[in-house]
Amino acid sequence: MTNRIIALPLLAWLLALSLVAQAQDDNGVHQQSDADAYQWPTDALVLDKLQHWQDLKFGVLLHWGIYSVPGIVESWSICNEDWIKRDTTRTFEQYKQWYFGLADEFNPTRFDPGQWAEAMQQAGMKYMIFTTKHHDGFCMWDTRQTDYSVARHAFAGDQRRDVLRHVLDAFRSRQFMIGTYFSKPDWHSQFYWWDVYPNRGRNTTYPISKHPWRWERFCQFTHRQVEEIMSGYGTVDILWLDGGWVCTENGQDIHMDRLVAMARSHQPGLIVVDRTIRGSYENYQTPERTIPEAQLAYPWESCIPLSDDWGWVPRPRWKSPRQVVNTLVEVVAKGGNLVLGVGPTPEGLIQPEAVERLRAIGQWLRVNGEAIYGTTITPHYHEGNLWFTASKDGRRLYAILALPDGEPLPASVQWTESRPVRRVRLLATGQKLRHTIDGGRITVSLPHGLQPGSYALVIE
Repeated sequence: MTNRIIALPLLAWLLALSLVAQAQDDNGVHQQSDADAYQWPTDALVLDKLQHWQDLKFGVLLHWGIYSVPGIVESWSICNEDWIKRDTTRTFEQYKQWYFGLADEFNPTRFDPGQWAEAMQQAGMKYMIFTTKHHDGFCMWDTRQTDYSVARHAFAGDQRRDVLRHVLDAFRSRQFMIGTYFSKPDWHSQFYWWDVYPNRGRNTTYPISKHPWRWERFCQFTHRQVEEIMSGYGTVDILWLDGGWVCTENGQDIHMDRLVAMARSHQPGLIVVDRTIRGSYENYQTPERTIPEAQLAYPWESCIPLSDDWGWVPRPRWKSPRQVVNTLVEVVAKGGNLVLGVGPTPEGLIQPEAVERLRAIGQWLRVNGEAIYGTTITPHYHEGNLWFTASKDGRRLYAILALPDGEPLPASVQWTESRPVRRVRLLATGQKLRHTIDGGRITVSLPHGLQPGSYALVIE
């Protein structure tokens, strides 16, 4: 995953780098797979877990790693593709060495995964995905396959150095569904970016056809790392694989059949998300920073950050709580889930500005969650500022007024509905609302004194 803009670093001496990268088309932002190619899983355990995941609706995607130290885009600044721009006072190799050396500065002495989990629980989130390793190859668990991990550098002397274990335990204790992000490419590994050859963008530096033994070593390295995560860290529900250019179609066959079989041997029913790779291992699709234009008839998840960036940056531009709520409402009405990107600070905390926004989102969900969690789609799902969901038994329809920031609350809302309506209530208070029907058009009067915002109505 990437950010549309590489954020400026925190320290003054890093400001001169002027790291700015604009993602164009698929340059860093994963495009959605072709809907016609979706393949439903055939494993009953996977289907059951996938249905449970669909009912949860709202989760968090946590990006945290060495890129958090200066507060810059995760991994992408060491890639040499045309859309990446950097200061010319350093050579490319010098910059890479500086970036990889951040492992010796990543020392999150205030690391508190319990605070993370509490903040996300207050936000009304039900599942989590944690970055075990981004493209830069820095591992957030005590891997035996490489020394390039949080447990072997600046944080090595801390009893919490096996970060992944503490993060997953904290969220698992709060009944979150557990997901692990894992990057298929590894730009630190000599089995992927072999420094005998110059960099070739995001792909391997060497031609795989000429060095098949090296590629096989990389596949073995990758499978062993995934097995460590799947076998040593308790129950894992989702394996969220990033780096879609590592695929058979691109000449980088990582033996997904064997990898998934191994992972599910340790985690029966595991949901596998091989992002953008159409087929049996993309159990749900992941449009990034976008929402599909219409309802989709298969599992999907919009991944969108709380600020403009996935990881922590020193001067974020935040989305408002209402923006996030309205995004969630639209996503759910179209049949999807929303995973919200939040980046912990270099010290290991969720910063107060993020906690404040998460708490406000959770306050809305505590009184309106019935219209979100465990709901299903309805054919008439959108009209104006209204989005519609339905209870699974079909007895209740929910009309959610998603009012943009700064827009005044109308005196009434209207929509066209073919089904008979017996009663309309305001979900937050249970108050019965006056409604009229004229030629199939329903008008519902809103109570006096309501503050502008987003409200759910229960239609019976």
